[in-house]
Amino acid sequence: MPITRVYFYQDADGRAPVREWLRELRLEDARGHEKCVARIEHLAELGHELRRPEADTLRDGVHELRARRGTVNYRILYFFCLFKGKNAVVLAHALAKGGVVPRADIERALERKARVTRDPMTHLHAD
Repeated sequence: MPITRVYFYQDADGRAPVREWLRELRLEDARGHEKCVARIEHLAELGHELRRPEADTLRDGVHELRARRGTVNYRILYFFCLFKGKNAVVLAHALAKGGVVPRADIERALERKARVTRDPMTHLHAD
């Protein structure tokens, strides 16, 4: 199975929010960071085949990567797209949460998905 290329969503100014969140997480919770990175790597390997408990579908094409460390639930919201004719996954938003993923966070990921759809060259950042 081919590896799915992972991109970070980036704003028009070049800021990649999930990448920045991961950098901060590495400083605050190194083991939590390791778990999130392992989930991202597994997503790259399995793509659409990744399932619970590591990933889940939220709505409108937005999915969540799920990692837990102690009582903290880390979530990275992502979506799939085609870029340059190849399967890609875009890491759109990240958060630490208690219960369900807040609607505002899902909406933020959906807005970013729309921006990528309109202008992928501006909004995709390969790390």
